[in-house]
Amino acid sequence: MEYSSMLGLASTLIAIAFGAYVSLKRVNEWYYRSGKTKFPLPPGDMGWPLFGNMKSFMQAFKSDDPDSFLFDLVERYGRTGIYKTHLFGKPTAIVCLPETCKAVLTDDENFTIGYPSSEKLSGRKSLISVQGNEHKHLRKLTTAPINGHEALSTYVELIEEVIMAKLDEWASTSKHLELLNEFKGATFKIITNIFFGPQGYDMFGSMRSLFSDLTAGLFTMGINVPGFAYNRALKAREKLVTIVDGAIEDRRELNKTSDSKGKKSMLDFLLEVEDEDGETMDNETIIDLLAGIMFAGHESTAYATMWLLLFLYDNPEVLQKIKEEQEEIVKNRPSTQKGLTIKEIKQMPYTGKVIQELLRMTNLSFALFRETKVDVHINGYTIPKGWKVLAMARAVHMDPQIYSNPKEYDPSRWDNPNVKAGAYIPFGLGSRVCPGNDLAKLELYIFIHCFVLNYKLERTNPDCPKVHFPVPRPTDNFLAKIIKL
Repeated sequence: MEYSSMLGLASTLIAIAFGAYVSLKRVNEWYYRSGKTKFPLPPGDMGWPLFGNMKSFMQAFKSDDPDSFLFDLVERYGRTGIYKTHLFGKPTAIVCLPETCKAVLTDDENFTIGYPSSEKLSGRKSLISVQGNEHKHLRKLTTAPINGHEALSTYVELIEEVIMAKLDEWASTSKHLELLNEFKGATFKIITNIFFGPQGYDMFGSMRSLFSDLTAGLFTMGINVPGFAYNRALKAREKLVTIVDGAIEDRRELNKTSDSKGKKSMLDFLLEVEDEDGETMDNETIIDLLAGIMFAGHESTAYATMWLLLFLYDNPEVLQKIKEEQEEIVKNRPSTQKGLTIKEIKQMPYTGKVIQELLRMTNLSFALFRETKVDVHINGYTIPKGWKVLAMARAVHMDPQIYSNPKEYDPSRWDNPNVKAGAYIPFGLGSRVCPGNDLAKLELYIFIHCFVLNYKLERTNPDCPKVHFPVPRPTDNFLAKIIKL
């Protein structure tokens, strides 16, 4: 009898808990129901009050199947291309078809950048934060020195020099290294040289760890309490601002007394820019512009380099074809030429496909964040004003209806590409496409060239598990050894 009573009590408690769960979910759904607009909210699940669906989102991205979170929505509600949920402390719409991604990413009138903790971490004057004509003006100033054939050609020698020196350094040690961290050091040396001149890395080498803290804080809820990632990210930004502000003042003073006509850094260029009233750019704007591009310009490129080697390691037939292409480049090189040229890089079609496939599969940015300025109508649904919108790059790139066998690394899929707008968005789309994408790809071309001709890889943990948030990586940070051929 006592056992039956306990069983009955347990059943009652379970029923009460389940009822409370269902009731809370329904209350949350009711709270966010549109009701005021012509079109309904997208189908989906808002999860728990306050916490939303972050638990299930993080569980998916910590598993071997990060796509399960979104594909569960597709299975439950159909292939609508847009779903509602609640992530990072905000009601959120996920768009995940080429047409819906394009609609969001190319509409600057109705959408603005919406990363969870963007403005306080990137600054008021960063390319993430500024809008309209100011964004166009600042973007033009900062992208001109790092985009286009002429600009990029000036960096080939520098990049090749840094990469070869680093490869020799890594090969000279008998230790197995965490190559992801080593790659971050190499890309940081390149970007600081471009932005601050040859002395840049010596001045700012100690800043690299601060950018890692910024990365960790960008995709979190803004909990400014010691011990939380957002708090560490704010402290990292404060230190970065202090360091870069001092460097700007030093360079201003130096430029007043120097008549050097040598090669200028991006900092020199920004210090010379004047507006229509003859006013030069203030320190806050320069800091926010440089810090933002430095952040994206070395962290993401380091991750891409790591995944490049991982894919080549796992696909020896691809490695062999790349090696043959690079050997052909060297074979046809004039005997008086000492290094790689931008013209030679343009003669690497297969390498280009390898990089294109790398960017599709890696999904270094799992989504592109926007926020609605007004109520927006897409595909017969309303996204209310103030909602976050995630253009899910990962979902598009791994959709088997867009890319056959999407989990297979296959550069040949780019032999005759027929990809509609919005179906390939590793760097975004529209006016806010990544400003440093050409520089990042240039670094990957040069790294491939230097590596496959002179080195090979010995991986320590080939079966190492992976994590996928905030950036995909093996949990051992790619522990491996570089061996000189």
